[in-house]
Amino acid sequence: MTAPAPLRLIFMGSPEFAVPTLAALVEAGHEILCVYSQPPKPAGRGKALRPTAVHAWAEAHGLDVRTPSSLKGSEAQAEFAALNADAAIVVAYGLILPKAVLEATRLGCFNLHGSLLPRWRGAAPMQRAIEAGDPETGVQVMAMEVGLDTGGIYATARTLISADDTTGTVHDRLASLGATLMVEALPQIASGDLLCVPQAEDGITYAAKIDRAETKIDWTKPAEVLDRAIRAFSPFPGAWCLLPDGARAKILLCQAEAGEGSPGTALDDRLLIACGQGALRLLKIQREGKGPLGAKDFLRGNPISVGNLFS
Repeated sequence: MTAPAPLRLIFMGSPEFAVPTLAALVEAGHEILCVYSQPPKPAGRGKALRPTAVHAWAEAHGLDVRTPSSLKGSEAQAEFAALNADAAIVVAYGLILPKAVLEATRLGCFNLHGSLLPRWRGAAPMQRAIEAGDPETGVQVMAMEVGLDTGGIYATARTLISADDTTGTVHDRLASLGATLMVEALPQIASGDLLCVPQAEDGITYAAKIDRAETKIDWTKPAEVLDRAIRAFSPFPGAWCLLPDGARAKILLCQAEAGEGSPGTALDDRLLIACGQGALRLLKIQREGKGPLGAKDFLRGNPISVGNLFS
């Protein structure tokens, strides 16, 4: 069988989630004409400008990188079109693509989306799937159009969400699955051998961006609800509470257990905390200004007694 011809591609992505797909496209022999990524942002104590993960990887591998703050202007759109690409591959880029950009390549723009559409269109699909208690999630290669994640689906890869999954673990699985899926699907899209299936009209949900206000732990909620939220917000931005000594801490991993008491009260000296219904066993904690610790290591320097109050 003849190997598929390499394609001339524009890659558009920003966070770590997008890096495996870019790397896989390079490894597959496609020509990456240019990489588009979010502009560098101030980071760290010195607030020095830090490039995105995709930007850093692309530069390290000798790829041309562009970081426009918008693609709405005619000049930026003309520069994009002048690349004369076969297709644009978009993975968590972070900027809206205007109609002129979507139509500027021979084949179109194809997005790798981290959910099973039409469920969880939008900004935070992995987090919202875990928070809602979905039994599975996945990645899909979809055709891009002007609507928000409304395009037809070319290919899907699925993974189960286990009781101890966090957004961090799901993120890593989907990033790997997505890279393989895109590399396998792209030649078939180019040859016309892969059909684009419209999304179902039923079951549409939207994954709203995580608001920091919702990351404060409300101990009056049921333990199972809090468990899902804590895992959904782990490792970032992190669900948080105040420790009995008043210090702020992120709870990065926990499990729901039986228990009864006033919400927020320690029911033993091993971090079993009462909730509105049931209790949570805290398994990984990050005290403000410190690194994350497992429960045993945390308790060595932060002993907890029965009756101590978490707020």
